[in-house]
Amino acid sequence: MQLSDVLEIMIRAGYEVSVHPTQAVGDAANVVAERAADYDLIVCCGGDGTLDETVAGLIQSGCEVPLGYIPAGSTNDFAASLKLPRNMKKAAEVAVSGTDFKCDVGRFGDKNFVYIAAFGLFTDVSYQTKQELKNVLGHVAYLLEGAKRLGSHPSYHMRIEYSGGVIEDDFMYGMVTNSLSVGGFKGMTGDDVALNDGLFEVMLIRTPHNAVELNEIIAVLTKLRPESDLIYTFKTDEMHILPDQAIPWTLDGEYGGDQTQIRLGCMHGALTLRVPEEAE
Repeated sequence: MQLSDVLEIMIRAGYEVSVHPTQAVGDAANVVAERAADYDLIVCCGGDGTLDETVAGLIQSGCEVPLGYIPAGSTNDFAASLKLPRNMKKAAEVAVSGTDFKCDVGRFGDKNFVYIAAFGLFTDVSYQTKQELKNVLGHVAYLLEGAKRLGSHPSYHMRIEYSGGVIEDDFMYGMVTNSLSVGGFKGMTGDDVALNDGLFEVMLIRTPHNAVELNEIIAVLTKLRPESDLIYTFKTDEMHILPDQAIPWTLDGEYGGDQTQIRLGCMHGALTLRVPEEAE
């Protein structure tokens, strides 16, 4: 796919186009924050990390400029949730002629995330997996890297306060999501997921004490078993997480820092996305 093909689609749609190739981490966020008010439409092309930066810049700008997304990463969970085409030319067509959709955005302390904030098992896989492997194998690369960690899963004791109550337990994994799929796998966040309902989908997996409990968790995640008291699932619009130690987080597949405590909130309808008509 050549940039000229995408530009031709946009120019044909009546847009005067300017292009900015990102130069470093954080560049997309900075440029969008400074210049969003000058444009009628912003389109980003890249993986989840590029999308995350662009959205962060838009939120910071305070402008309600529509955002088009041309997915070019290895897994693109959020793009799949929006039914965006994997074909770049078709995605560009959606960007200029699709339907505007008000989507929720996650708040993570003073940062934002588009579709997932997570800690624990596998969460460092996405930013430690080599890009060459991601490009060739897609989400299978995450599994190959993650499999190396199964023998030494982490365990974090924490108190979690949310709009529905309080939980205190030991966890090996947790995710707060606004997506129909995670790591390329659909259904992990449940069957009743809306990207504009003002609520997160939360999954917390307790630390197993033996092989039987670990197998029980795997059975639930692979849909061989409907539920288990080893896994908490619920919806909420806000959370306050207080662990006994600093925990590394990932935000939309990128390193989100080590946090001793963190507040998460759902910014209802904070982002206007250009999507296919059938995805609205």
